Order: sequence, then structure tokens, then C-alpha cells
Amino acid sequence: MYHLFVLVNHSGSPSALADAVDRAGMSCQVSIDLEPLDDDGATPADAVLLDLSSLESMDARHFAEECRDRKLPVLAAIPQDAVEAYDPSLNPDELLVCPVSERELAVRVRQAMFRVSGPEGLKTLKVSDLTIDLERYEVTVAGRRVSLTYKEFQLLVLLASNPGRVYTREALLSQVWGYDYLGGTRTVDVHVRRLRSKVESPGHTFVETIWNVGYRFTPPAD
Repeated sequence: MYHLFVLVNHSGSPSALADAVDRAGMSCQVSIDLEPLDDDGATPADAVLLDLSSLESMDARHFAEECRDRKLPVLAAIPQDAVEAYDPSLNPDELLVCPVSERELAVRVRQAMFRVSGPEGLKTLKVSDLTIDLERYEVTVAGRRVSLTYKEFQLLVLLASNPGRVYTREALLSQVWGYDYLGGTRTVDVHVRRLRSKVESPGHTFVETIWNVGYRFTPPAD
């Protein structure tokens, strides 16, 4: 059973989200900040859920950044009537439009956890001389450490976890960025190009372009 940490402001009412979490068979703790996570004996959070119906944009962005520093998956729940005003720069791992069903909530929690930590139980991905440490967020190529941004790392983990699978740009945008209509697919191309420049070298390719479709991870031939 997953344990969620629900963030609201002083006047926000988390009852609807808390009820959805409960119906989904998960537990939750409601707070106005992340400090309770550091208390001795506190139940470790599997993911953090931002209640955008009560949080100010600046506070939500601050919490999202702090969660990334803690390597915690971030989900944002937005009321249906506020979708048009949503700021995509918040960039959570998953975005929920409320009211949300318990089934969808459970699926999106698992998806957010996958984006941050990779397949459950897997700590390291190793392909040829490429090593991805999912706990330390470290990537090395032939022993050389490579510095990746958060999204570059997520993109690499997704592709490397499913070698040979072709992902359309739209699928990558949805699964890595968490939305498929608020940003353009050019974002994917830019990040793939930057990722390649960091992990690849002449004659040593990991990410293959499938023209007019998308990308796939192809391990180099030994």
C-alpha cells in the first residue's frame, strides 16, 4: 500500500483528495509543508500530491522543486474548472484533473514513481558501458560520469528500461513531461539531442531516431 503526502495551504480543504486516496487503498498524511517528513518515526512518503485547488502557484512550484531535491515523485491535482489557467512550468511527474477516480489515481501514482525511480525493485540499469544508478541519479559511460538534467535523466531511464521499443514523440511527451497537450513535441527533440550529445560518441549510439515516428533505445553491438 502506498503512502502519499498531500500538501495544502492553511485554508485548503483536502477532504476530496484524502477520500480519493483512501478509496484507492492508499494512506495519506495532510500538511501545509514538507517538514513532517523529517520527523522521527514519520511514515516515509512514496509520493507527494499537490492540491492546486488550495496552493498558490509560487508555493506549489517551491514544493515541487523541494520534492525533486528529495527524489520524491510529485503529482499535482487541479480542479477541472482551472485547467485552462494551469501553468505547465510546474512540471509535476503526473497531473490529475479532479474529481479523479480511485483507479486513475492509483495508476498515476505508480506512473509517477516509475518516472522517478524506474521499474520497482530495480536500482541500476546497465547497457554495454552505460550505467544508470536509479538511487543516486548518476549516469556513467565507460566509467566517465555524465551530468544530466532531471528530464534528460527521466528520458534516458524510460528508453533504456524498454530497449527496442519505439516511442512516438507524443508518447514521450506524455510519459516524461506528464502532459500531452500543453507543450509541443519539439521539446522531446531538443532533449533527445542534448541527451545524445552527453552519452554518445561517434560510432557509439544508444538512442536511435525512427524517422517520422519517434525514438527507441538500441544497445550498441558488442
